[in-house]
Amino acid sequence: MTAPPIMPAKALKKNALGPLELLAQGIALISPTMTAALIVPLMFGTTGNWSWLSYALGTVMLLFVALNLNQFASRFAGSGSMYQYICKGLGNVTGGLGGWSLIWSYLGISIAGATGFTTFAATLLGMMGFNNVPPVLLFALCVGISGYCAWKNVSLSAKVMLIFEGLSMALITVLCLVVLAFHGFSVDSTQLAVSSIPWSSLPLGVVVAVFSLVGFESCTAFGDESRNPLKSIPRGVLASLIVSGLFFVFVTYVEVLATHGNKPTLDQLSAPLNTIAGLVHMPWMAVPISAGAMVSFFALNLSCLNAGSRIIYIMGQQGLFHKFTADSHHLNETPHIAVVIMGVLSFGLPTLFSLYGVAVGDLFNDAGTMAAFGFIVAYILVTIAAPFYVRSLGQMKPGHVVLAAVSLALLLVPTIGSVYPVPPAPVKYFPYAFAVYFVIGGIWIAFQNRRLLIASRGFPELAQDA
Repeated sequence: MTAPPIMPAKALKKNALGPLELLAQGIALISPTMTAALIVPLMFGTTGNWSWLSYALGTVMLLFVALNLNQFASRFAGSGSMYQYICKGLGNVTGGLGGWSLIWSYLGISIAGATGFTTFAATLLGMMGFNNVPPVLLFALCVGISGYCAWKNVSLSAKVMLIFEGLSMALITVLCLVVLAFHGFSVDSTQLAVSSIPWSSLPLGVVVAVFSLVGFESCTAFGDESRNPLKSIPRGVLASLIVSGLFFVFVTYVEVLATHGNKPTLDQLSAPLNTIAGLVHMPWMAVPISAGAMVSFFALNLSCLNAGSRIIYIMGQQGLFHKFTADSHHLNETPHIAVVIMGVLSFGLPTLFSLYGVAVGDLFNDAGTMAAFGFIVAYILVTIAAPFYVRSLGQMKPGHVVLAAVSLALLLVPTIGSVYPVPPAPVKYFPYAFAVYFVIGGIWIAFQNRRLLIASRGFPELAQDA
């Protein structure tokens, strides 16, 4: 069970998010545009004409994780729920490690959002003749506006994400339909030839697919701010995963179809959607598509600031962070201190590395790759926690254990695939960086929980110093 809050609960805004806003949060964090614009070439380089199958398999794999997650979401709702879910099943220390891992992940993806925004903003500015705009200025523009939205109003944030990501996905869908019409809506038999399935590289393709889909759980962080959360959040978890997974399968199939015979090949394209627009004699679509991608990455950054700040907020409530992180704004009813912390890190880290000469594209790739490790750890922990939680409620059934076992077995694919075969530098060092972060967090969380336990046994003044 979770410890009682150390700080008096300072409520977030009640009934602020409905089903559509929760769906927008999940989809914005998955960021289908990011995959369509930047990740599909990587997938094609891994699994070729069967890239769509990797996304289909990855979606099915994560559905098992989502079903375990919903064992909690259908019975309990609160801020930073993934952290609280693990606490309820496996205790406070393990739950703290899950929350610590999610902060790493949401921060990493927020940086990917800021750098992705910068990439496409620079592309658009270049089209208008403004070249060599300092990336730091574009980082500041993205994080500054998204931070204000997250600080000001969670409902406003959700609506902005819904509009921006929805607009971008609509533009990409239109382009895909044009491609299908250009090819006479014929079936691409090369993507369905069973004899050509790349069995040896398919597991790595599934790893790429899983990493593209992480973040589907983010709406669980808004349990205190949702309407009818025990129904709307489980539906949001499943819907965001299924909608994004189907979109990935469709877009990947179309991008592979559109670039058959193209030189350079799909895996060599840095802006595949713009290239495809040219192939179907609609080069003018490069501008709206780039604009859609830019605002989509803004929505990605915003969704991470929102989700990550809720994790920090509730961990502050439980005494794992300084008490000021558990504060909520007296008018906006948002976790404004935690939002500021996430925003400062989301801007400061890419700025630091950029000033040291790291390219924006490399920052995007590295941040997204490193974030995946935290998601995998959190998914494993919540999967293990699920049967323990339902057993504590006296509702255990054999199906709960089977569901958890299957989910854990499937999660071994991205877990092993992220470290073996050993990737090239610098990616091969990323697991060690996460391991150092994880160990530091483990020591801190164990110390804090021990201190709080001592305080609860007769020394309450210790808890006030949290």
